Amino acid sequence: MGPIKVLVVDDSLFMRKFIVRLAEEDESIQVIGTARNGAEGVRMVKELRPDIVTMDVEMPEMNGLEALAKIMEELPTRVIMLSSLTREGADVTIKALQSGAVDFIAKPDSYADFAEARNEIIGKIKTAARTPLSILISARRSLNRAARRETPLKPAGGLKPFSQIVAVGTSTGGPKALETVLGGFPEDIPFPVLVVQHMPPRFTASLAERLNQVCRISVAEAKDGQLLQGGTAYIAPGGFHMTVAMKRGEYRIALHQEEPQNRHRPSVDVLFHSVTELSGLKRHFVLMTGMGSDGAKGMAYAKRHGASSTIAEAQETCVVFGMPRTAIELNCVDHVLPVTVIAAKIRQLTSV
Repeated sequence: MGPIKVLVVDDSLFMRKFIVRLAEEDESIQVIGTARNGAEGVRMVKELRPDIVTMDVEMPEMNGLEALAKIMEELPTRVIMLSSLTREGADVTIKALQSGAVDFIAKPDSYADFAEARNEIIGKIKTAARTPLSILISARRSLNRAARRETPLKPAGGLKPFSQIVAVGTSTGGPKALETVLGGFPEDIPFPVLVVQHMPPRFTASLAERLNQVCRISVAEAKDGQLLQGGTAYIAPGGFHMTVAMKRGEYRIALHQEEPQNRHRPSVDVLFHSVTELSGLKRHFVLMTGMGSDGAKGMAYAKRHGASSTIAEAQETCVVFGMPRTAIELNCVDHVLPVTVIAAKIRQLTSV
């Protein structure tokens, strides 16, 4: 097998040179071309047929989201988005991930960030190269179907008591997986859903807003001290661990910034351990696509301490099969399922 062929698309000469230099430090990666804007990038994809494209979000003539749409329509290719750590950059990046981009990298904005970027860029290029194109093509098709649907109606306000809770963990490929699962719930599900998605600050707020637009249930970025209620999904904010505690008969979210677990904050393990302690509820745990092993030990802990059900996403629909695979290897998973049927299984298990 030859080297991974990469096309770098960025309007910044500095960033093009930076990514090329870092990528080519690894012998398994070969940069076969660079482009200065989205239109040029689309043309070079057709000419060079790269394995991976790194695509800047903000560019003249044709931005990264427009270029991604053309690439996925005309010649589906694995695309990694490069985004600034701004709210606008985060919004566009979330749309790109739900439109077929395999992953994203936050652009470094300090010398320390540049020093740490090498391993992330090389690691994500190698991971993207292993992602089946069929999964990305499916994401694009489902986006087109979703665009034709009317905006879902939200349930009426008011607290909804609940006797069950669902905890979900995901990472690379997670935004699209979350849209599939949360989008499979009716607006009146009588339980809350707590979600850890590995993302930086700002990006989780954009993710929650995007999911709230396309799902029937309410989706929001979690806030410290927030009262849980049924019919709502809560996304852990980037940079904060999310836990749940019962106080005076009420279940409330608690956010904190203790040390990262498995190099992540928020960490799926932290959420799963916390939800496991809610012995007064039926507790369901879901681990989906993602690199590494975060959440596997937490799921094993939950299984040993009375989890009502544990679900892992099947390899056939994972962008990266790392987190679910580790949980399966720990023999703590009750159901291994494609992402397309996870919502239906949760509804069956919760009798919704």
